[in-house]
Amino acid sequence: MELARPPDRLIGALESAAVLTVLAGYLSVWTLYGIIAKSNQDLHSDMTELIAWSRDLALGFPKHPPFAAMVVRAWFAWFPIYDWSYYLLAVLTATLALWIAWQLFADYLPPTKRVVGLCLLMFIPFFNFHALKFNVNTVLMPLWAVTTFWFLRSYRTCSTTYAALAGVSAALSMATKYWSIVLLVGLVVAAVSDERRRAYFRSTAPWITVLVGLAVIGPHIGWLEKHNFSPVDYAMAVHGGHPFAHAFWAVLRYCADAVAYASVPIATVLLIARPSASSLLEIAWPADPDRRLVAVAFATTLFFPILPALLWGIEINAIWTMSAWTLLPVLLLSSHSVQVSRLQVRWIASLAVLFPLLMLFIAPAVALVAFKRGLPPQLTQTKMLAKQVEKAWHAATSEPLRYVSGTTDFAYGVATYADDRPQALSGLPERPRGLRRSGIALICDATDEVCVTRSGQIASLNPASRKFQFVLTNNYLGVSGRPRGYYIFTIPPSSDGE
Repeated sequence: MELARPPDRLIGALESAAVLTVLAGYLSVWTLYGIIAKSNQDLHSDMTELIAWSRDLALGFPKHPPFAAMVVRAWFAWFPIYDWSYYLLAVLTATLALWIAWQLFADYLPPTKRVVGLCLLMFIPFFNFHALKFNVNTVLMPLWAVTTFWFLRSYRTCSTTYAALAGVSAALSMATKYWSIVLLVGLVVAAVSDERRRAYFRSTAPWITVLVGLAVIGPHIGWLEKHNFSPVDYAMAVHGGHPFAHAFWAVLRYCADAVAYASVPIATVLLIARPSASSLLEIAWPADPDRRLVAVAFATTLFFPILPALLWGIEINAIWTMSAWTLLPVLLLSSHSVQVSRLQVRWIASLAVLFPLLMLFIAPAVALVAFKRGLPPQLTQTKMLAKQVEKAWHAATSEPLRYVSGTTDFAYGVATYADDRPQALSGLPERPRGLRRSGIALICDATDEVCVTRSGQIASLNPASRKFQFVLTNNYLGVSGRPRGYYIFTIPPSSDGE
């Protein structure tokens, strides 16, 4: 009986407001894991890109809407720009999604199943491993969770407050990544297919959601029109235009990978509940209207992207489902045919705690194995490169380094780690004379011939420009990484406009 007490205390905490204490522990352990496991790495280019955007905030950017950059700007207004603080933000974002899910589960699951549902989400790698790479997909996790939570509340109660909140969060989701349209489609399909739709659409709730959402997203829509919908063009250029066969295989991978990501929660419920065929059908298509609303919203959000992918040749990726799993435990556990014993709850809760502790224990080995396998220079050399760039720059001028450009990933990395906190320009400047008062450093991977050629042409316009060539090699615990060559072109400030 003594052995059962710690798990029972944990279960009690997860059933109460003390869940925040448990989630704080989750946040601490996974943040520490990230710091150790990635101790031989620099920040991923997705992360440094957001830092670069956050220094020149706008209503939109060439690749994505602006909200993720705003989050990064707000975070680093309070925290120093270090790797550890960025990993803290990343895990905090995933942990916030877990807390919102816990709130949502209260509407559908009894306390014990609510504990199981929260633990099941902790076994999905999006809430820990993948979340460490903070990008727009990570930001969507709490946004989609809270949008779903508030929408379901507004649908059942027709509350104007929840309707307005749903509109705000839906707009912020769209202002983070346009992929969020699949969530909105899922919620709309769920609402229209539900037998209570007449009461809902006759209330003010849906129209408040729409009007508030449009008001919040309106400034970005204006930016899109002004910039000819450039992020949409970028997304289609990168992911679209594929032949049907290519898109078809991508869809198959999308489905297989999505199931794989959620395999632990699904397998756990199948193992402990051993549902019959009729029970499985009832889980997938519940008789209860509230649970069916959840089922339709979840399934539509997850599988709707298949249709446009096949129609327009879009290569979809299951990593984009990071934010789509909040409702999975409701589907798996809310049926009365799924029974979970107290002993099973103890085991699940205990494993949910032991798993991150185990990963923390082996984090040093994870770091070493990753390094030995070979990491790209964008993940291992940007700190060293930033020091070289600043050394070259301050050898040419006493002015601070204000702008960098060149090979995009390296420019973003230098902008992040350089002490002068420069802004990174997207692409090489077409009109370099516009930078004459501040100057600029152009950084090129030696293998990027376009960057080297174009940077040399830009540098030739200023007689004071200098060109540096060097090779960097990183080391970790006595193991040497792959050497990489770079060019730096320093174009110091000029008062004559040349």
